[in-house]
Amino acid sequence: MSPVRSTRKSRLRAQPIAAVGLSALLLTACAAPGGSAGNAVDAAPQATSAPSAKEAGAPTPRLVYTHDAGISVLDATSLEQVGSAEISGFSRLNPAGDGRHVFVSTGDSFRLFDAGAWTEPHGDHSHHYVAEPKLTELAFAADKAGHVVLHGDKTVLFSDGSGKVESFQTSALAAAVEDGKLPATDVYTTPEAHHGVAVELEDGKLLVTLGNEEGRSGIAVLSAGKGQERKEVVRNEDCPGVHGEAVAANEAVVVGCENGMLIYKDGAITKVASPDAYGRMGNQAGSEKSPVILGDYKVDKAAELERPTRISLVNTETASLQLVDIGTSYSFRSLGRGPAGEALVLGTDGGLRVIDPLTGTVTSTIPVVGAWEESTTWQDPRPTLFVQGSTAFVTEPATRTIHAVDLKTGKVAKSAQVEHVPNELTGVKG
Repeated sequence: MSPVRSTRKSRLRAQPIAAVGLSALLLTACAAPGGSAGNAVDAAPQATSAPSAKEAGAPTPRLVYTHDAGISVLDATSLEQVGSAEISGFSRLNPAGDGRHVFVSTGDSFRLFDAGAWTEPHGDHSHHYVAEPKLTELAFAADKAGHVVLHGDKTVLFSDGSGKVESFQTSALAAAVEDGKLPATDVYTTPEAHHGVAVELEDGKLLVTLGNEEGRSGIAVLSAGKGQERKEVVRNEDCPGVHGEAVAANEAVVVGCENGMLIYKDGAITKVASPDAYGRMGNQAGSEKSPVILGDYKVDKAAELERPTRISLVNTETASLQLVDIGTSYSFRSLGRGPAGEALVLGTDGGLRVIDPLTGTVTSTIPVVGAWEESTTWQDPRPTLFVQGSTAFVTEPATRTIHAVDLKTGKVAKSAQVEHVPNELTGVKG
């Protein structure tokens, strides 16, 4: 998660790369607070399993990356390009959670991008398909589209300009899109708009950040229910500058503060304080295999761009904090988790550090890219880490290269030069 979200609106136009495209209208209807029809305007039904789709023998994972001309899609195994779409301006990427689609945050909408690889269950087995990627016309209207959070079977969208929290059942996305629509949503609006985030919990409760245009102070957990019918259960406002979110193996949900981290677990909120008066942990990475949350750690509030060398490890079972100096600086796009819960940090020295989250021991450092320096402009390209399964993908903007690191062997398994300078990077499992 970045320190801030872009508020610039991007003009989008789909490149005619698919044999059959969606003809749905851009959805601009907004539900009233407490409503459940955030995508009330439906397009004419049209199947996404287009005639151009081909059956594959196994899931086909794909990578999606942004650049100054739009979006490109690579086969995650061969790293060969399989499609692209044109977009003007700066856009953000977030997985939609269904293993096929990606949300493109464009300022005034969360627009759905089809990566063109998916799996359909069929009784005791599944069928796997591939097609040309395409930028669809399906979108959730937003005022300053912000964070997208996946947890359990819920996808939650947060609009910074309005405080609208829109959530839907992730498993319902494929069937809805097949009919040329978006899934039905539940809409809750925070009391005041702010750069925030929301997480829908397994029991139906909703965790939301607290704040306004002047600042952000903490979180509140709301009861299960619909829209504005939800009631506040618990809150904590000892979290200045609240930012980001992550979930640990024990279902603990955390958010970062400028003086520590808040942990929501078993109905209570616990504060883990920083040892410094200003000790910001604004970006985090969680794992379903570990109770420990990996975070950044910054101590210079006045810095235009602080280049920290310490990372934070917060144990959500013991509510304890460990700071580890990894001997190199890193950026907000440097944090990730491995398949067994390993903490991964991509340093500016070019090495990918593998860290035991319980002890803080750096177990290995894998050379991946050349040494680099983080730009003071957060939207600029920089080496970016994205983990899918046991492979860590790392971009190298300086050489227009994407590297695939096998975390089992600790070596770079494949590298490929791409057409454009890569910026944001994500992927789908297919």
